[in-house]
Amino acid sequence: QVQLAESGGGLVQTGGSLRLSCAASGITFSSYGLSWYRQAPGKQRELVATITTGGATNYADSVKGRFTISRDNAKNTVYLQMNNLKPEDTAVYSCYANSSYSSLARYWGQGTQVTVSS
Repeated sequence: QVQLAESGGGLVQTGGSLRLSCAASGITFSSYGLSWYRQAPGKQRELVATITTGGATNYADSVKGRFTISRDNAKNTVYLQMNNLKPEDTAVYSCYANSSYSSLARYWGQGTQVTVSS
């Protein structure tokens, strides 16, 4: 059974930092591209950051220079380091894994709440 379990969310003040983790099980982690998405109340889900199997990264313009995505294939975990947080970063953050070998093998985590107070 495939499981993606996020952790690390919480309440932080403007300018603070959080590190989100997403631990995967049931998949060959190293062969999956990984992404973090977020969804704020009343807004569409937004792609925040991606990391390929080779380690290439891409970010939404709104988080460039503040967020860093990384992966540890030995721990089957993807991270999102979030610095200089702003109130507009408040959202539920979810990780997403998509296989490099099959377009059908795509999985979501349950999400973790990040709240940034002003």
